Amino acid sequence: MYLRTVTRKNKNGSSVGYLQLAHNEWDPAAQVSRRTVLYNFGREDQVDREAIARLIASLSQVLTPGQAMAATTPPELTFTESRPLGGTHALDGLWHRLGIDALIRGLVKDPRSRERTERILFALVANRALKPSSKLAASQWVSEDVAIAGLPAVDDDSCYRAMDRLLTMETKLAEQVYWAVADLLNLEVDLLFFDTTSTYFETGQADEPLARNEYGRCLPECAPQDSEACTDTEDPVHLRGFRAFGKSKDHRDDLPQVIIGMAVTRTGIPIRVWSWPGATGDSALIRQVKDELKEWTLGRVVWVADRGFTSAANRRYLQRAGGHYILGEKLRTGSPEANAALGRQGRYRTLADNMRIKEVKVVDADDRFVICHNPDQAKRDAATREQLIAQLADAIDGSDKLSRTKRAELRGKLSTKPGLNRYLRVTPGGLLRIDRTVAKAEENLDGKYLLRSSDPKLSAEDIALGYKQLLEVERGWRDMKSIIDLRPVYHRLEDRIRAHVLLCWLALLLIRIIETTCNDTWSNLRLQLERLHVGTFTGPAGVFRQCTEVTKAQQAILTALQVPQPPRILEAAPPA
Repeated sequence: MYLRTVTRKNKNGSSVGYLQLAHNEWDPAAQVSRRTVLYNFGREDQVDREAIARLIASLSQVLTPGQAMAATTPPELTFTESRPLGGTHALDGLWHRLGIDALIRGLVKDPRSRERTERILFALVANRALKPSSKLAASQWVSEDVAIAGLPAVDDDSCYRAMDRLLTMETKLAEQVYWAVADLLNLEVDLLFFDTTSTYFETGQADEPLARNEYGRCLPECAPQDSEACTDTEDPVHLRGFRAFGKSKDHRDDLPQVIIGMAVTRTGIPIRVWSWPGATGDSALIRQVKDELKEWTLGRVVWVADRGFTSAANRRYLQRAGGHYILGEKLRTGSPEANAALGRQGRYRTLADNMRIKEVKVVDADDRFVICHNPDQAKRDAATREQLIAQLADAIDGSDKLSRTKRAELRGKLSTKPGLNRYLRVTPGGLLRIDRTVAKAEENLDGKYLLRSSDPKLSAEDIALGYKQLLEVERGWRDMKSIIDLRPVYHRLEDRIRAHVLLCWLALLLIRIIETTCNDTWSNLRLQLERLHVGTFTGPAGVFRQCTEVTKAQQAILTALQVPQPPRILEAAPPA
């Protein structure tokens, strides 16, 4: 059987085609093949094509998948490649739903490059979320290994130009993206969490110090060779390199680093990211963050940060314009407020997740103090201390027989290990002993941490649970470094490093929204989505691109994200 087209001419000279389903049968008597018309579909321009498609689908049920593919694929087309589509399709759908594509196109000044710049930036963000790599490898990934709508290929120079444009629109883009996400997820920013981390570079050389303002930005009027002259400006000027040596949170003080800060909502959505020179201290950074987010008119915000930001200057700054804070307080510093809080009597109340709390009043203090205690953590702290004391005892065993010089060398070696040095005591005679007084004092701190808050309306439970949600920021750092691969950073220029951090932030933003919406981890969701492929058939007849069938798991993810399924046929084009 076959489809036959019959053409008839009208009186006015026009032609009309009719479709017929025909079948040839052999006539043994006449020794000829005779055509038999089985069904008339009607005029070619008026045929019900959806009905034909349903007929073909119904007939395909009696064929094997291979036979069905062979029957529907023209013989002159060859199956040439298959690329994953599901991950980029889901990310691109959310990217469009948030309006990030329109925001970027609106912020690019050159109208000729708006569309391409937006597509390249999305591709770089998708690369961080799906297969993190260098920008050179990312350009090859886009051109050869993945399907991205509107971007069949890209080169690394175009990636760098797009990153440079991204940096120029950082402030406006971050604010507009936040409001788009806030409208989509109905975000509540009553609690805003802030924390910093560091990322190091596999190079032994730090950057040349340049004149910078208090926010760590290079002063535009100062060239590198004129750094000394810039100290005469009215604003405070600091000479610092961007990649610089500092206190590493990755325990790599031997390598230059940069400092990265992130503000996160209570649901784990990262709303802004910052970068500072590697030698920048944490304490004053939250003031810059508050100043820059003040322009967003977020309303009443309670800032939540860990013990590194609890200075008196920071507390005063965060209370400006009616703001409040929940800050961790250092227990081992021996501050009068900490000692007074720990010395107050009172009963603990048990909350969820095995947390015990009690609010205490400290004389001559305007802040509220809440002591939190975790029995499980107390057991872990005690076990860790016993292990450290045992290691210290082994290290100093027999040291009394050493000479004074050898004991001094051992003392210097132990001083480089903070965990052991904490419990080490040196007698007036120079002998090394375990400080049992310090160990006894540490027992009183097992499993405890102290919080201080300026908000008189929050309950003690809200203060404790609010601070506990600071773990969302720490989870963000883990994902930033493990899933998105913030490090290694394949850049040496400051602007490119800053742009790289922005790309990682956008990728983490999309991932968090997907996880929140689908109630699953990105690792599991990515695994399901990446099984959706698009196959390409090429040949003299042209190019034909078709998607694999969408599974139930993939459909559930796309439905939750409100992203439509990709069309089954992506392209059917004649030869160029």
